[in-house]
Amino acid sequence: MKVSIVGPAHPYKGGGARHTTELAHRLRTAGHDVVIESWRAQYPARLYPGQQTVDEPEGEPFPATRRRLAWYRPDGWFAAGRRLRRADLVVFALITPIQVPAYLTMLAALRHRARVVVICHNVLPHERRPGDVPLVRALLRRADSVVVHSAEQAGLARSLAPRTPVAVAALPPHLPVTVAPVPTAPDGPGVRLLFFGIVRPYKGLDVLLRALAEVPQTVTLTVAGEFWGGPAGTEKLIAELGIGDRVTLRPGYVPASEIPALFAAADVLVLPYREATASQNALLAFAHGVPVITTTAGRLAEHVMDGVNGITAAPGDADDMLRALRAVSEPATVARLRSGVRPVDPGPAWSDYLRALVTVART
Repeated sequence: MKVSIVGPAHPYKGGGARHTTELAHRLRTAGHDVVIESWRAQYPARLYPGQQTVDEPEGEPFPATRRRLAWYRPDGWFAAGRRLRRADLVVFALITPIQVPAYLTMLAALRHRARVVVICHNVLPHERRPGDVPLVRALLRRADSVVVHSAEQAGLARSLAPRTPVAVAALPPHLPVTVAPVPTAPDGPGVRLLFFGIVRPYKGLDVLLRALAEVPQTVTLTVAGEFWGGPAGTEKLIAELGIGDRVTLRPGYVPASEIPALFAAADVLVLPYREATASQNALLAFAHGVPVITTTAGRLAEHVMDGVNGITAAPGDADDMLRALRAVSEPATVARLRSGVRPVDPGPAWSDYLRALVTVART
């Protein structure tokens, strides 16, 4: 089958680009003829204030990748749609509604010459803008099928496009390629927490900080990632809570080459999200031998066995997060959880994912 995937790829960073690239590799290995139609300019800078691209690939780039799409060239969107007519299956990776006008233009140029599947990383953003709902509704209603990563997201997709078939497939691992070094020991008897990834309100860093203020001072935290809108609000909260000597902020995108050392210097990864669809960060922690505290938002806790390789807590609940932090404030507890960590084999998850994608494409 000839497959065209429309979505971000290297040099764009992050989980969306890694998923698009890994999906292309897996489809090619399964015997399909695959091309990625990617971006040379995905968003205006004012709509994405962080770092958009990286110099070093976070995984093996896919060789058949065309980088011709630009947000400011609608004529290029139409030309891409005409190229898509050669495919048997067109897969649109929906990461943000900002992409939808380009996708709708491509669909108009495609003229139903191929089956169309939309993979929704999030059906709608956690933090919505005016126009998000009608844009996504228009895209999903024009697709032949939709793939989402949780039952909750499936319900949302069906509410927007009741006549479009929706399939649920668990998000498979698509981690940056890293080599885990030997974990480093703390200087003292303390426990080192890590918050990793872009900092946005729905990820609940403020909940974690309020809980941190109530546990022993031997528990410390490193926050490593881009701050959406800057770190000033977080710095103010840290000062108000009086925990400035226990929190280290490391603003900016963390390249793949620096991830191993970051996890080697951590005892526990914390995912305090208020809401979520899915995240690769728990799997990334497990790949580096690090246990996880996570809320049960979305499918965050899918691979976390409470009391075995991590601890789960209620979303948006500072008291329950405090309970989890108290549980790991003892190094012996952390050692026990670390002994329960096992890396997740990506093979079966990807086999199930490709099977679901091909099935919906043929229905």
